[in-house]
Amino acid sequence: MNGKQKTLVALGLIFFACVVIWAVRTVPETPKVDNSQDDQPRVMTYDNNTISEEKDGVKIWDLTADHIEVDIDSRNAELTGLTGHFYQQDGRSAEVTAEHGSYNNETKDIQIDGDVTITTSDGAKLTSDQLLWTAKEGMLSAIGQANVSNDTIKAWGDRIDSTDGFKKIKISGKAHIEKLAEGAEQQ
Repeated sequence: MNGKQKTLVALGLIFFACVVIWAVRTVPETPKVDNSQDDQPRVMTYDNNTISEEKDGVKIWDLTADHIEVDIDSRNAELTGLTGHFYQQDGRSAEVTAEHGSYNNETKDIQIDGDVTITTSDGAKLTSDQLLWTAKEGMLSAIGQANVSNDTIKAWGDRIDSTDGFKKIKISGKAHIEKLAEGAEQQ
């Protein structure tokens, strides 16, 4: 090999080495995965929809809301602008209206708050700060400034519990009961 060929081979090797160094240094970095979205709940939203629960083919309750957000993973729901019904075995029902509610899919419990008003199919009226449905006991609990009245009594207390749609009630915390005179109007 003469000097010219040796120079060309050396230049070729230098060129090859530069290409390898360039290729190694310019390999793009592996994109970083943003895990912050994994921490956020995955939510489906519905407008003007209803959720309900049945047991042995009999509807226990239903809640219709202006807006519902359901966590896809836990199946818990948040409801706004709701109207609902709690059905009793004897055919009576209690209708509830409120600004907000939440449903826990694991316990099947419901918590309702914000201007809670309940009217039963037999004429009783109830208001409270909050209404809880405890599925395990089948109990409705009006909590906070709970007031109930029908054509014979007016009662109030910190909490009013019932397992039969407020036909029979248990009042606790500063409980008061007034028997209404016949012909007196409910307030």
